[in-house]
Amino acid sequence: MAALLEVQGVTVRFGGLTALTDVSAAVGENEVVGIIGPNGAGKTTLFNVICGFTRPSEGALLWRGSSLRRHRPRQLAALGISRTLQGLGLFPHLTVLENVMVGASKDARWWFWPALFALPMSDAEELRLRERAMGVLSELGIDHVADRLPAQLPYGVQKRVALARVLIAEPQLVLLDEPASGLSSEEMRELGELIRELRGRMSVLLVEHHMDLVMEVCDRIVVLDFGRRIATGTPEEVRDNPQVLEAYLGEQVDAQTGEVGDAED
Repeated sequence: MAALLEVQGVTVRFGGLTALTDVSAAVGENEVVGIIGPNGAGKTTLFNVICGFTRPSEGALLWRGSSLRRHRPRQLAALGISRTLQGLGLFPHLTVLENVMVGASKDARWWFWPALFALPMSDAEELRLRERAMGVLSELGIDHVADRLPAQLPYGVQKRVALARVLIAEPQLVLLDEPASGLSSEEMRELGELIRELRGRMSVLLVEHHMDLVMEVCDRIVVLDFGRRIATGTPEEVRDNPQVLEAYLGEQVDAQTGEVGDAED
């Protein structure tokens, strides 16, 4: 499988603290890859490296085989990458529809500032962009709230608005940071269905701590612990990996029998 995104031997140091050590990962075409690990494992640091918020001390990132050197978050859209963050980041004074239109990247640049400051804009271009945004909202089942402000909506619906803003850019790769946080069981089930549907159109890399969602939707999983990659493979391979069990349970697991015993101090 050809790799869209490759992380090669990335190490990140903050002063005397090493947050990641020689971490490698890859996301292929139309593949869903999960990044998991206990609290403090380095998941957010890796996500920030990929997004361009954090510079690696060592290692490299490749996008479609070409090196990403000193890229910035604002450059992701031009590459074909869209991202969500743990915070929603919605504009409170724009409607749901307008928030989604902003996500159209270069197609929306001409529109964003006029919308924000009530300046005139091209009717034809605005109509085209509105139709695209309504199509994405409809796909996510929230087109009926298009004219509402984000603060008027439940948190789960706001999360869908944030995702719609990502999808309107029609990216090749979507980066999802804790997409299930704050969602109900039913909302999480619907999110899982959506991620599986996205696989047919794009690749997905998600950082998530809800293991049931990760195991359900991912083709491959990368497991971090204390800033190192301790396992990678299919959900079944990761589930049965003794190192993964030890990292999550804090216990020693017999590699031969799979039996769990007390960890040494």
